[in-house]
Amino acid sequence: MPKLPRRYPRRRRPAGGALSATQFLDLVERALDSVPQPFARALDEVVVVAEDEPSAAQRRESGLGPNDDLYGLFEGVPRTEWAADWAMIPNKITLFRFALEEDFPDPAELEREVRVTVLHELGHYLGIDDDRLHELGAY
Repeated sequence: MPKLPRRYPRRRRPAGGALSATQFLDLVERALDSVPQPFARALDEVVVVAEDEPSAAQRRESGLGPNDDLYGLFEGVPRTEWAADWAMIPNKITLFRFALEEDFPDPAELEREVRVTVLHELGHYLGIDDDRLHELGAY
């Protein structure tokens, strides 16, 4: 069963983000470097990318309405749903720069939320649902 993304009210987007794409990727790299073992080993099985905003297909497949937005999205098959007869498909975590930058203009808060989003989406890859992530304090 696919995991539903955390939804956030959609706001007006800036013409460009507060950070350059490279600066945002630096935040993502720091977040990835901070993932504790044994969870960090799971990152070898997931591609992590950053995009400005979700694509139309990602919005549609996630059931996002016109006033919804999201910070990150896991796409793939959670580890807990792997089966011996399934072909492995690529697993991907996408972080959405504009939504994160807009909602967290303070650099320290933005860095914290990028880390929270990475951990949240990695949790989905590991088969942890939103209720359990909340119990664990992932957000």
